[in-house]
Amino acid sequence: MKGHRRSYIFISNFLFLLLSIATITVSPFFPPAVDSHQDASSSMSPSPAGELEKLKQEEAKLSSLLAQVRQQKLSVLRSRPLTIGIIGFGRFGQFIGKSFAKYGNVIGTSRSDYTEIAREMGVKYMPLSDLEAFVMEDELDVIVIAVSIVSFQDTVQDLVLHLQKRIQEKGSCPLIVDVLSVKEHARNILLELLPEECDILCTHPMFGPDSAKHGWQGQTFVYERTRIDGVLLDPTKGYEYDSDNGDLLMDEQGLSHDAHENSDAHIEGMDRIERFLSIWEEEGCNMISMSCKSHDGFTANSQFITHLMGRILGAQGLQATPIDTKGFQSVLKLIETTNADSFDLFFGLYKFNRNSKEAISRLKESMNDVVGKLLEMEGEREEHIKSCL
Repeated sequence: MKGHRRSYIFISNFLFLLLSIATITVSPFFPPAVDSHQDASSSMSPSPAGELEKLKQEEAKLSSLLAQVRQQKLSVLRSRPLTIGIIGFGRFGQFIGKSFAKYGNVIGTSRSDYTEIAREMGVKYMPLSDLEAFVMEDELDVIVIAVSIVSFQDTVQDLVLHLQKRIQEKGSCPLIVDVLSVKEHARNILLELLPEECDILCTHPMFGPDSAKHGWQGQTFVYERTRIDGVLLDPTKGYEYDSDNGDLLMDEQGLSHDAHENSDAHIEGMDRIERFLSIWEEEGCNMISMSCKSHDGFTANSQFITHLMGRILGAQGLQATPIDTKGFQSVLKLIETTNADSFDLFFGLYKFNRNSKEAISRLKESMNDVVGKLLEMEGEREEHIKSCL
């Protein structure tokens, strides 16, 4: 661990140097404030000759430094590859497992037999009926729970007994990660059921096998660091709090006051989380740190409403015609993509996001409002016609 910590210190110093150079080199070139009484023509005076060339040279230096930092980061990431277990090795589990295998070791487990598929991917496979053996794997660093929303709680409950055994016999618990489309539900279950020794990372890849079939570049990945070394993090306030006594761990200036920060468990937990997040980052994802609460508020008005409209329009049996507009083609595409997902997913988005019912109510109100305006205008037109007769 000391070697990893020195690597992080090196990168931190490197980033600080990078920021310092950016500040020193860029600041002198900010144009001075123009006095309101100053002649307007003076504010339009051209920049000194060669200034743009100097800026471009500094830009090249910064790009070079950034490339060096990134190489150092990759070196640290690959110095000790993670072993990642995936519970739920169906279509989505295989989808993420294929990318994970580029950076470390992957073990899949599921009710169905995916032994051959796993072998082709270079992934180890174990049947879910032998969940204890899966959890007790010596080198297991991370467990990703990639099951449906409706079966998530039962899966976690089945996992708990084996995790407790691992903690008793090996003195460690893998990082537990969820990938559900609803986050408060997942967060509450993990915090309620898992042993306190288990670190928790709540995530939502805002993409899947269809939308990211050509790669993860530019795809959005939302995450919340939920618990590390028994410390419950509260991203909604921008602070971190101890789960037992509520002691402040980080002030508004970002200065850490974490009583756990010098412990090996805390350092290892942070290292493991950053290694896992770095996989998504290296695959090109747009990384967004966000609280589970905020996530669910946003997705109720984006993801859920999209699935809701796709299901409603799909129920009408709409089909392509010889004279489709581009807009209608988009509607058909929406129907196709949303109805391709299981109804369990759609139900989960509704049932386990407390904001979804409100989204439905607003949709009904909006529809009544629009239809009401149509009927009102229709009545006005009819009255107008009668008055003209």
